[in-house]
Amino acid sequence: MAAPSKSCSLANRSLTAASPLLSNVYLHHVFDLWVDWWRRTRAHGEVIVVRFADDFIVGFEHREEADRFLSELKERLQKFGLTLHPDKTRLLEFGRWAEADRQKRGEGKPKTFDFLGFTHVCGKTRAGRFTVKRRTMRKRAMAKLKSIREELQRRLHDPVPRTGAYLRPVLLGHYRYYGVPMNGSALETFRWDVECAWWKSPKRRSQRAAVPSEKMGRLGRRWLPRPHICHPYPLVRLGVITQGRSRMR
Repeated sequence: MAAPSKSCSLANRSLTAASPLLSNVYLHHVFDLWVDWWRRTRAHGEVIVVRFADDFIVGFEHREEADRFLSELKERLQKFGLTLHPDKTRLLEFGRWAEADRQKRGEGKPKTFDFLGFTHVCGKTRAGRFTVKRRTMRKRAMAKLKSIREELQRRLHDPVPRTGAYLRPVLLGHYRYYGVPMNGSALETFRWDVECAWWKSPKRRSQRAAVPSEKMGRLGRRWLPRPHICHPYPLVRLGVITQGRSRMR
């Protein structure tokens, strides 16, 4: 399935000053209704659309329909003074048959794409069935760790319970967003990095040796909750399949 990953940016007209609600209403008219019409009247294969604010993914069963849609979408947006973000718009082969088809052509593994903080990868379950694996975007994780380290620097003289009370909800919030199936290893890595950052911060405050590992382990177990998967598989939460000429729901 070909899936062009797009992010809509503004050319002559600016929505950045408007509220997110007004921006969403505007794109509903410019994009959502038009895509619904395009899927019902122009597509012969399956078409899947996911949009959040001005970021969206469109998946196609047939490559030629993906090419035509991308061309016509550009024309549609130009009528409203909008353009597709040149660095975030691309057409890539992704899906159940992508790896086998690329192997027949002597090409490498299917490319990945980032969407809503996750890197999406063509993968397989333990039973060998195709699945889309979602991993925390490395750029997002590194940015969050940087902000945590900076906050720990500002809290160098805070007592341990106060610092632990700050880190605990930060980790829980991270798990609630990124706690999707098959992303457990990324969650474990993030927790470990947070614990290491906390472990090193007292050493930077003084020139003494770092906190003993046994004590740091007790602090981690007390204040840093273990990762857990918060969300079900997409097919459990959204068991909906749309056909090429069906109405968008």
